[in-house]
Amino acid sequence: MTEFPAILAAVLFGLAGSTHCIGMCGGIAGSVALSASGKASTPLYLLGFNIGRLLSYAIAGLLVGQFGAILAQGQALTISLRTVAALIMIVMGLYIAQWWQGAAYLERVGQIIWRRIQPLTKAFLPADRLWKCLFLGGLWGWLPCGLVYTTLIWAGTTGQSAPESAMLMLLFGLGTLPAMMTTSVLAGQLRQALQRKGVRQSAGALVIIFGLLTLPWQGLLGHA
Repeated sequence: MTEFPAILAAVLFGLAGSTHCIGMCGGIAGSVALSASGKASTPLYLLGFNIGRLLSYAIAGLLVGQFGAILAQGQALTISLRTVAALIMIVMGLYIAQWWQGAAYLERVGQIIWRRIQPLTKAFLPADRLWKCLFLGGLWGWLPCGLVYTTLIWAGTTGQSAPESAMLMLLFGLGTLPAMMTTSVLAGQLRQALQRKGVRQSAGALVIIFGLLTLPWQGLLGHA
């Protein structure tokens, strides 16, 4: 069973990283809202887009989690994976607090995959149908994003099974949902609130503390 600190951290990653999500996906989410046939359908279109996006995160978590579960054979490898997960959590905290942007380097790797996926998005534009929004969100979830990639590696090394890694990625996506579902005006206000230095650093520091607490100190010291 996934531990509560990991569950809380996954949601916090998404919530604290919402400003980055708005920058990366805000434009396409705005075009989805404009494609709605009327004001009443706008929330439904946005929800469809975000459901597709969250499902893509969960699928990625399932795949990476399966790989992580295969690696986690034996006590030594388990300790190694838990150490990697904790260190990645610390990197995430530094990224959220904007003390170090090392996670952004992962976006360069993702460009290789995105170049193959991006042309497929044209088939669902304009997103003037709910099913188009779902598929567009599902494809857009693979957009190169250091925040997503770092969380994905963390989830793959934290979850004890592939389904648990998928759940952590889904929780991360849910953390980004409030900012992605608001109107442009409210998104701007939320962005300003989350971009405050104190808020960013407090959230980042909390994630770093989680990372330090989840380090397998006993195992590391025992193998020193």
